[in-house]
Amino acid sequence: MKLTSEDIRDGEKLPERHIFNGMGYQGDNISPHLAWSDVPEGTKSFVITCFDPDAPTGSGWWHWVVANISADTRQLAQGAGSGLAALPKGALQTRTDFGDAKYGGAAPPKGESHRYIFTVHALDTAQLDVTADASGAMVGFNVHFHSLGSASLTTLYI
Repeated sequence: MKLTSEDIRDGEKLPERHIFNGMGYQGDNISPHLAWSDVPEGTKSFVITCFDPDAPTGSGWWHWVVANISADTRQLAQGAGSGLAALPKGALQTRTDFGDAKYGGAAPPKGESHRYIFTVHALDTAQLDVTADASGAMVGFNVHFHSLGSASLTTLYI
């Protein structure tokens, strides 16, 4: 699989429009455009995640989770996780570690550099049995048992 974006680049700094607005940050909190290709045969749905493995929690921080994206979808528009663009029919955003079922941008403790890993997962099932209240860890647990492949872009923010 291959993951690309019109907004973010692998290994580069996350632009301000994708940074959290709160916790001392003045970003726009807009989810980035994501597009994927070279999908594994047998793919029946996708899950998108954004995860910060460097958060000082002992278990990282889930910034965005979108489950049950139909198999014929190949991109999410900028702002789809922020209510500024439509999600594909049937797609479900689940609870992030901010406590909401929507995109939450980067907001590392001041002076720390963190990685933000945007991943698209191809699944062998049309739908995960999760609700909007499911945590990123719960969705990730379900993805584990249905994964056909994945692709990621890792951005940085300090």
